[in-house]
Amino acid sequence: MLCLSKMEKQKIKFSSFEITELLKAWLAISIAFTILLTPNLVSLDVMKYFAMAAVTVGVSFLAHEVGHKILAQRYGCWAEFRAFNSMLIVAIAMSFFGFIFAAPGAVFIRGHLTKEKYGKISLVGPLTNVIFAIIFLIAKILTTGIVKEVSGYGLLINAWLAVFNMIPFLSFDGAKIFKWNKPVYFVVLAVAASLMVLQFYV
Repeated sequence: MLCLSKMEKQKIKFSSFEITELLKAWLAISIAFTILLTPNLVSLDVMKYFAMAAVTVGVSFLAHEVGHKILAQRYGCWAEFRAFNSMLIVAIAMSFFGFIFAAPGAVFIRGHLTKEKYGKISLVGPLTNVIFAIIFLIAKILTTGIVKEVSGYGLLINAWLAVFNMIPFLSFDGAKIFKWNKPVYFVVLAVAASLMVLQFYV
């Protein structure tokens, strides 16, 4: 077990290796969703959809994982992201068949944590996606053209990521949240699911 001192735990630290891991996962996920989204991979539309994927899926993924990391470090623990290389390859390969199972990596944490703190660290990921979904929802309502298109995709992806990560089994965030606080679990799940449905009507 490794915990940081009171002075150290106020500093959010990223190692150079961790930054490389985050960028690698971001790039791979963006490529996978670009392949999934682009109607014709040999057209110039590829760049448009790559930019869309990088801004929506990529940023959403980074925010989710970095959220876990920041709160864990605030609690005085060592926390770093590691990419799952084999799953990144699987995600890209599956995208050619019209679907993606994305498990790009995870934040590994070492330190003493209570059930409440572990639940809150797990909560910050899907909660970040809920906040992003709300921002994209507002943008979709208020804008037109390409911005509206990107916002709609950002809304869908973030709502889906929040719902997916709230699965209350195995190592999903939802399992730790459910174990810590069931009312919080159901409120967040209900909001995420509502946003997922709402994106069809705006």
